[in-house]
Amino acid sequence: MVRFYVPRMACGGCFKRVAAAIWGVDPRAHIEPDLRAREVTITTTVTEPVLLDALNRAGYAVERRP
Repeated sequence: MVRFYVPRMACGGCFKRVAAAIWGVDPRAHIEPDLRAREVTITTTVTEPVLLDALNRAGYAVERRP
């Protein structure tokens, strides 16, 4: 499980684009959004660098959260 801060994720539409980027590399990923905190928690078997690359390609710079 990994949690990312996504500064540009401010609405449901943004979350859909973030989720699509993640599901593009792992269709079985479970994604929990927190729009108020602008965070996503992802349960996946894909490595963090792959997730970061997918999100960056989708236009979302993210920061790792503990």
